[in-house]
Amino acid sequence: MSISNLAPIPELYVSHESAQKLKTEAGELPSWDLTARQICDLELLMNGGFNPLKGFLSQADYDSVVERMRLEDGTLWPMPITLDVSTEFADGLEIGQDIALRDMEGVILGTMTVTDRWEPDKHREAEKVFGADDIAHPAVNYLHHTAGRIYLGGPVTGIQPPVHYDFRARRDTPNELRAYFRKLGWRRIVAFQTRNPLHRAHQELTFRAAREAQANLLIHPVVGMTKPGDVDHFTRVRCYEAVLDKYPQSTTTMSLLNLAMRMAGPREAVWHGLIRKNHGCTHFIVGRDHAGPGKNSAGEDFYGPYDAQELFKEYEDEIGLEMVPFKHMVFVQERAQYEPADEIEEGVTVLNISGTELRRRLAEGLEIPEWFSFPEVVSELRRTRPPRAKQGFTVFFTGLSGSGKSTIANALMVKLMEMGGRPVTLLDGDVVRKHLSSELGFSKEHRDINIRRIGYVASEITKNGGIAICAPIAPYSATRRAVREMIEAYGAFCEVHVATPLEECEKRDRKGLYKLAREGKIKEFTGISDPYEAPADPEVAVDTTGIDVDNCAQQVILKLEQMGLIAGR
Repeated sequence: MSISNLAPIPELYVSHESAQKLKTEAGELPSWDLTARQICDLELLMNGGFNPLKGFLSQADYDSVVERMRLEDGTLWPMPITLDVSTEFADGLEIGQDIALRDMEGVILGTMTVTDRWEPDKHREAEKVFGADDIAHPAVNYLHHTAGRIYLGGPVTGIQPPVHYDFRARRDTPNELRAYFRKLGWRRIVAFQTRNPLHRAHQELTFRAAREAQANLLIHPVVGMTKPGDVDHFTRVRCYEAVLDKYPQSTTTMSLLNLAMRMAGPREAVWHGLIRKNHGCTHFIVGRDHAGPGKNSAGEDFYGPYDAQELFKEYEDEIGLEMVPFKHMVFVQERAQYEPADEIEEGVTVLNISGTELRRRLAEGLEIPEWFSFPEVVSELRRTRPPRAKQGFTVFFTGLSGSGKSTIANALMVKLMEMGGRPVTLLDGDVVRKHLSSELGFSKEHRDINIRRIGYVASEITKNGGIAICAPIAPYSATRRAVREMIEAYGAFCEVHVATPLEECEKRDRKGLYKLAREGKIKEFTGISDPYEAPADPEVAVDTTGIDVDNCAQQVILKLEQMGLIAGR
């Protein structure tokens, strides 16, 4: 095998002197403040991780990648890397113009020459790239509800990499890793992609993969963006560091990859292979349901368990990396060791703990056996994820004006305060309007901003171990989903649909708002001139018609007990 995998690859950075000059000049250019995902993409564009891309895809390259997994010139590339921006920003640009790309603090990371500007067909992108236009897929949801409407394409000039204050010694560019492999005399390197903590089965799997490929091992976890609800990367990296000394030091290393995953299954596996090739690897472990996002809207897996391996195999020569198929490892009790599931004879006791079961045991503070995971990893996970009854959570009421949301929320707050143990904050519509959103009106856009602000505050309360009770109208399902994702990154989310019918709410009309809406004096009023999208699958649904408040609040309490968030008495 040639050692071309260790030769330096092209980067998009200019020299230090040019960068200083460019930085000054770029100060005058129109600026785009990059999102977290765009910063991940830009970093890998600039440092060669996305080689051979020279910038964000042009429209012709984008169309070709979406349709046939290739750039326009025929080079294999499965993932659209595009700069999505708002219509307002795009409208102010001319083709051929340079723009400055800044991080969230306003630091200029690079510039881009805008060669293309277009409005993509996002439904086609979802179908072709992710296999379905289904917003249960996190990347499809992102595409429709977060990404900008307009895509810009064009070559990028790198000025400086994004700054990372965490785990600096563990972050390597492709060229830094290649230099490291050259220095150690490593020729064959197998990469292990992971977005989860490592348990004993993973250790056994990686040992075997390295042995089979007669290669050194690169543990290459993703620390950019993974799937909503994944264990945060700070905890994961502490878990990886805790188990690194279980590996032979002379043949194993770990490096962090600042990649924004798309969870695109088969296409993602090919993409991960190309990225690892750029980082100097020769082999790549492809798992069962590699980079799968879980269940679709119909409750089925988005991709088949071996779709990713099959697609990778098809393109293996072009990727330039050998695939090491992931074996499903299980623990054989009689022999007290891990073995591949498909090599085990009948009559032996096989032990296995699924990811769901592990999360349940952590949530309920139950024992996690040593055959399954390392005590060091379990203690790290317990530090970040205490049992559910000690975690923060949010109860989010939604329903029409006058449905009884605030009344039940107040009763619930008092009941939770009576129990004690965690601080309780009520984020009621009127209170929020006064303290957080006094400048906002009641247009659709402003109501949306208001709900997102409530969600943000609730996520901070949840993160810090408190209980947030929110009671806005929150008529739009996309906004409620965004709030749920924001909060579930830190704790549990319990949606309560106060499903009191419109006639009943209008009959009550305590504030006289329905009367004004019927007379056309209030525009865009939910339930009259603006729709209310009822939750399809709330944790609790209550109708306050003829039912007292105490009973409704009690239903919520019972649900919270059932979810393990408050200890049953």
